[in-house]
Amino acid sequence: MTPSAILILIIIYFGLLFYISHRVSKKDDSNEAFFKANKNSKWYLVAFGMIGTALSGVTFISVPGEVGAPSGEQFKYFQFILGNAIGFIIITKLLLPLYYRMNLTSIYGYIEQRMGSYSYKTAATIFLVSRTVSSAFRLYLVVIVLQRYVFDFYKIPFSLTVLLSLLLIFSYTYRGGLKTIIITDTLQTFFLVTSVFLTIYFICDSLDLNAIGAFNEVKNSDYSKVFFFDDFMTSKFHFAKQILGGMFVTIAMVGLDQDLMQKNLSCKNIGEAQKNMFTFTGIFVIINIFFLSVGALLYIYADKNGIAVPLDLVTNKPRTDLLFPEIALNHLSTIPAIVFLLGIIAATFATTDSALTALTTSFCVDFLGMDKAENRSKQNVVRRRHLVHIGFSALVFLVILIFNSINDSSVVGMIFKVASYTYGPLLGLYSFGLFLKSKKVNDKLVPLICIVSPALTYIISENSKTLFFGYVFDNELILLNGLITFIGLYLISKTSDEVLDF
Repeated sequence: MTPSAILILIIIYFGLLFYISHRVSKKDDSNEAFFKANKNSKWYLVAFGMIGTALSGVTFISVPGEVGAPSGEQFKYFQFILGNAIGFIIITKLLLPLYYRMNLTSIYGYIEQRMGSYSYKTAATIFLVSRTVSSAFRLYLVVIVLQRYVFDFYKIPFSLTVLLSLLLIFSYTYRGGLKTIIITDTLQTFFLVTSVFLTIYFICDSLDLNAIGAFNEVKNSDYSKVFFFDDFMTSKFHFAKQILGGMFVTIAMVGLDQDLMQKNLSCKNIGEAQKNMFTFTGIFVIINIFFLSVGALLYIYADKNGIAVPLDLVTNKPRTDLLFPEIALNHLSTIPAIVFLLGIIAATFATTDSALTALTTSFCVDFLGMDKAENRSKQNVVRRRHLVHIGFSALVFLVILIFNSINDSSVVGMIFKVASYTYGPLLGLYSFGLFLKSKKVNDKLVPLICIVSPALTYIISENSKTLFFGYVFDNELILLNGLITFIGLYLISKTSDEVLDF
């Protein structure tokens, strides 16, 4: 598929998103529509659209790529997915009822009422930093692909490719916000899911395999091991570590994250929000099985056709992230290439547009108080929201450029590693608030605890082999971070005469 054809496809795709955005937001670009979609979202649209937001281009490229990584990962990621599913259920039964009962626009309003202003601003700041970094990582991965297979052909620099991507996202989200995204993400998730199934079909067709033959081929390959129970102390792949990591990363990165919770809070009531989450969980688990299957089939196809994992242009080392685009764009026919492009674009932009909306919402509500009655009728309040949206787009742009200059590892691993440090304090804050209702913290000391905790977590992680008889942390590191935060909060708290009921 030529770079020109890919570029035309991208233009058509975004033209469709602009049309949807115009139709949805032309009559209502208010803050209520931007922040909450007027509390009128259909639960089934939210459930389906959340798939695209939760998966992202990282899942689309890195997860299949890591199936055949030299470290021998195979299907170990499915253990993490099972942990995710447990986490989603906990969110549905524990956190969603709390948010609806308190009628929150920003979920960090809970921390303000439970602990105080300093704690509230700390929680919101953690989210802003965490989501900015993770969103930049996710967009970075796809921009690399577009740069390598499209924009290098036109000699367009990487920085301009990133800028154009963010300008496109801003242009169709800045007016309608969440109200627009509920619709556009549903469309993008449709492209994503369709792309996964069609990719499997096209690879199987190229290998002359039917469904049963493909299943047996994957099962009998060197890529299909799912559960790892050996070497609990030294292996990052161990079942217990992956389950715990998946569960607590999900609780923190979804349940304590304004981005995905903002969609849930746009449903009419808690019943519809919970139906949305249960439906989403089932689809999420199933679709990840297919992503892993794509990875195994890609490596089987590569082995049979003598295709090597592409080299990173900077480090000159094999980069598994690029195997999927290499096969789809250079070794299969035009239709599979189009399907791949639609899938990766949909996965990534469904994540990034949602993140920018959530970042804008959090800052406008948590720091500028735009949801408060006395501020809603002020002049230029919508214009101020637009400026905040532009500001976060610029910040994501800068983070991507910085990451591009220093990155030397798989993006999927980097995202969850960063999440362990940045989301851990949120886990500790909410755990303390929910389970020690008779305790009141010294609000002014909370920011210090949330800075010290990740630092201690890093020190312990780096020295875990010595401290814990060879033990090596993986994604369960977030649990340690949350626990240190929890202990720190306990040490700066005292028993209160008033036991809170939220």
